[in-house]
Amino acid sequence: MFGFLKQVGDYSREAAAAARGMTQGLAVTFDHMRRRPVTVQYPYEKLIPSERYRGRIHFELDKCIACEVCVRVCPINLPVVDWVMNKETRKKQLKNYSIDFGVCIFCGNCVEYCPTNCLSMTEEYELAAFDRHSLNFDNVALGRLPTSVTMDPSVQPLRELAYLPKGVVDPHGVPDQERRAGRLPHEK
Repeated sequence: MFGFLKQVGDYSREAAAAARGMTQGLAVTFDHMRRRPVTVQYPYEKLIPSERYRGRIHFELDKCIACEVCVRVCPINLPVVDWVMNKETRKKQLKNYSIDFGVCIFCGNCVEYCPTNCLSMTEEYELAAFDRHSLNFDNVALGRLPTSVTMDPSVQPLRELAYLPKGVVDPHGVPDQERRAGRLPHEK
């Protein structure tokens, strides 16, 4: 008789523990239902990168003086600078400049230390390729400016989801003048 009552007591404790576990799981599920979605429908929607985003490097051939500072400050000696000495002017003349983005760590040292500001970071982050050799950009490919996320007519740009007004789930219908839940970096 006592064995039967012990089995019933054990069964009821296990059932109560299972009910508590299911309640906790459903509480987490219902909590996530009230939150904003973090999924971005990628090819059709893109988040606007932040102002100081370090994307693909843009190169201006006219400004470069072939000083090779970018090569010296690069942690992996990545930029390849080909130059010849112009005997008439006794100055370096740039022949070719290239960066392999398959190896680049996007640290931004080359951009920061360039004395003539011929290098700059863009907001381009779509550098995927089927062949790793196509990621080696020469001075012509580096000189092309990428299309901006905000200017691309086929893409709907999204602001950062963290700065939506409180209680708003869909970021598409929010006017720019609406008060944000958090503060943007320029709002101190």
